[in-house]
Amino acid sequence: MTADRLDELAQERVDFRFKGLPPEAEGATVGELAARRLNLYTDGFTTPVLTLSAERLEHNLALMETYATRHGLTFAPHGKTSMAPQLFQRQIEHGAWGITLAVPHQVRVARRFGIERIFLANELVDAAALRWLAAELAADPAFRFVCYVDSVRGVELMQAALSEAGATRPVDVVVELGAGIGARTGARTDAECAAVADAVAGADRLRLVGVAGYEGEVPQADGDRVRAWLRQLVALAVDFDRAGRFAGVEEIVVSAGGSAWFDAVADVFAEIPELSAPVLKLLRSGAYVSHDDGHYRHLTPFNRVPEEGALHPAFRLWAQVVSRPAPDQAFTNAGKRDAAYDLDLPEAQAVRDARTGAVRDASGVTVTGLSDQHGWLRLDQDAELEVGDWLGMGLSHPCTSFDKWQLIPVVEADGTVVDYVRTFF
Repeated sequence: MTADRLDELAQERVDFRFKGLPPEAEGATVGELAARRLNLYTDGFTTPVLTLSAERLEHNLALMETYATRHGLTFAPHGKTSMAPQLFQRQIEHGAWGITLAVPHQVRVARRFGIERIFLANELVDAAALRWLAAELAADPAFRFVCYVDSVRGVELMQAALSEAGATRPVDVVVELGAGIGARTGARTDAECAAVADAVAGADRLRLVGVAGYEGEVPQADGDRVRAWLRQLVALAVDFDRAGRFAGVEEIVVSAGGSAWFDAVADVFAEIPELSAPVLKLLRSGAYVSHDDGHYRHLTPFNRVPEEGALHPAFRLWAQVVSRPAPDQAFTNAGKRDAAYDLDLPEAQAVRDARTGAVRDASGVTVTGLSDQHGWLRLDQDAELEVGDWLGMGLSHPCTSFDKWQLIPVVEADGTVVDYVRTFF
């Protein structure tokens, strides 16, 4: 990633597009605003405002770097979680091989900011996107791109589009093994995988470099079922290698790893035997960067293997109490447009007193629902909460938190804002 591309983000002017920033920041560049080191609580930030903890962000980045190294894994974190070039860069600085993405638009964003290695954890059959990809590969010999294939028809569409585009470099592909009946994408049987591999062998604009899949889609997932599927994936790689399907490749890609079962991936990938070329054991977990206070907090492998460490939730959404119409009920000014709500509701964690500025635990406060622009609160009898107070909430599922905010303050524990993360969804 080039520094000048990131510097462009620092030169962007702050205006009406960016929620929660001080009105007085209008016209300043993002870099100038970061240099001011404003205080989140006292320097004019308006609610609702989503923040990232500077300390927790750095902790999570460092923890996954050491985890991947300890287990002999190469790491390509799923960037669709955040779609933030600054976080892409920090992940690469912490040892990431490259970035995993899901759709062509995201690949274009990553390339705009100089990402040299991209794993597209999805099928790519769009002719327009393939034309763009062919030109991008031709223009930059250092660009490494890998994507899924899971059907003969998909291979045919890729070959046709790349041939029409005059592609000069073959596109590297991995056969995606589906996680079972009723799961998401991926060929369902070894025979279907072999048929896809045969089709790739007959397509001169494609090159088979490995196998991959997503263990999080295993039906009724538990440790045993997930490990059984991962062993099936490894066996597929071994069978393909014995059949000479990877002849001529520099390395064989075997990839899996969402944010819920990467301990199982580490265990099974450690069992991969020696193949005809070095194996790139590619882990793709992405939600670790911000972690969360809901879905992944309960599923993270660090809960199952606590001696490996612990991820820390880095998000906090601050909203203001705007109404308390009944003793047991109050409303904030943050709703579905501000908080992730596809899995779990926000969790009330802290109250900043409007009178004193003191921050205390949000005891007796529960978020019970979200309207478009209001949060519904239930209050216990002894709950201390007044109109004007700020309520700090933890969020569930980072994938749908980042996409609601284009510029997110990075805040130190004392409230000092040290940076702003730009997102592109």
